[in-house]
Amino acid sequence: MLSEAQISDIAEALLSAEAERRQIPLLSAAYPDMTLDDAYAIQAAQIERKLAQGRRILGWKIGLTSRAMQTALGIETPDSGILYDDMEFATGTIVPAGRFIAPRIEAEIAFVMKVPLDGEVTRETVLAATDYVLPALEILDTRVERQDAASGRTHTILDTVADNAANAGIVLGTARHAPDAFDLRWVGAIVARDGVVEETGLGASVLNDPVTGIVWLARRMATYGPRIEAGQVILSGSFIRPLEYPSGTEIEADYGPFGRVDCRFV
Repeated sequence: MLSEAQISDIAEALLSAEAERRQIPLLSAAYPDMTLDDAYAIQAAQIERKLAQGRRILGWKIGLTSRAMQTALGIETPDSGILYDDMEFATGTIVPAGRFIAPRIEAEIAFVMKVPLDGEVTRETVLAATDYVLPALEILDTRVERQDAASGRTHTILDTVADNAANAGIVLGTARHAPDAFDLRWVGAIVARDGVVEETGLGASVLNDPVTGIVWLARRMATYGPRIEAGQVILSGSFIRPLEYPSGTEIEADYGPFGRVDCRFV
């Protein structure tokens, strides 16, 4: 367990790294006694500071939902982070150079809530509370190094959670659908970089059903944080591997009848 002073210091270090567009060394290596509770406490400390600066919570993200990502990190649970209002981009956006450190992209289904969610919810509760679903891209960025160059040690879920689940941005499509209009397990996307298809995936890769992630998040937040509020956007988890997107790259995700979403990094 970390002390309150350590949690505060790490939160400040992460906020400084974000502002200065640089990465800091692995937290899991520097603080070997860190627990998952500590990592979420570091995340929460950043929320307090960002809200005090005038930012607003747009919603929440769920990460590490695919079996492949969980196996890679040696875990059996997703993680979550916060979406802030200054992270939102519309489809077709040109992302300015220097906005991120080393951006990556994931394709997801976003849920927009019409009523709050809290506690021991069920799949039916989530669907009833959802206003609409839509295609989305998540922009990932890491303020913590993904690998230590000297030792070869890689990041863990503790580094990811403390670093706001590696979240940096969200690009929303324009198509809106009732949550029961599609079998979300079969909603997928063809993701292309500069016109070349890089990844394809289906919603079933997300815990077998993207709704399952929302159930998990509501239950986790009953322990760790505030509830999901009406109007908030929830990224349910990626059904493709994270893809690197350096400057000069154009990304397009074609969800077929579900819609499409794209952006460009300059």
